Amino acid sequence: MRAVLAACLMSAALFTAPLSHAQGASEAASGLPQSEILVVDSEQLFAQSSFGQRVAQELAAEESVLLAENRQIQAKLTEEERVLTEQRATMDAKAFRAIAEAFDARVVQIRNQQDAKSVNIEQKRKREEDAFVRAASPILTALMQEAGASIVMERRAVLMFDPAVDITPFAIERLNLVLGDGAVAPAEEQADQ
Repeated sequence: MRAVLAACLMSAALFTAPLSHAQGASEAASGLPQSEILVVDSEQLFAQSSFGQRVAQELAAEESVLLAENRQIQAKLTEEERVLTEQRATMDAKAFRAIAEAFDARVVQIRNQQDAKSVNIEQKRKREEDAFVRAASPILTALMQEAGASIVMERRAVLMFDPAVDITPFAIERLNLVLGDGAVAPAEEQADQ
């Protein structure tokens, strides 16, 4: 996510003109640093924004449901396996082998279904992060312009910097104001797919 956000900001920096000195002075009064170079922590931006917190809560709930489902399935399959093992002594070898192979095939099918659910959760995480980057880019570009900056860099990519040029808290505040939690109405979500 950091690389995508950094690329969006770099391209925005090339196409933006600096604000007038009077505008820059009024923004300085609001506490936004006035500097040619700013830094932002994109991971903190996502994690501490209402948007990122909503996504984290939704994904945690989905992962929790999947984990509970996996435990329930595992308990059921373990019991079925125990019963099969007990029946083995009283069954014909060929008949037992057929039942055991059918059981193994069902286990593989269930595992594949559960793995697919896990992949779907990860794909949702990626879609939400991409949506966040798209939504955050113009907001960060506006902050860059308001600060009279030419560039916004990822904080982790900078060896040393003055903490005064870190706009992460300003960006989180602005993102929360403009985007809120970024929840999409069900009708809008279906239209996007």
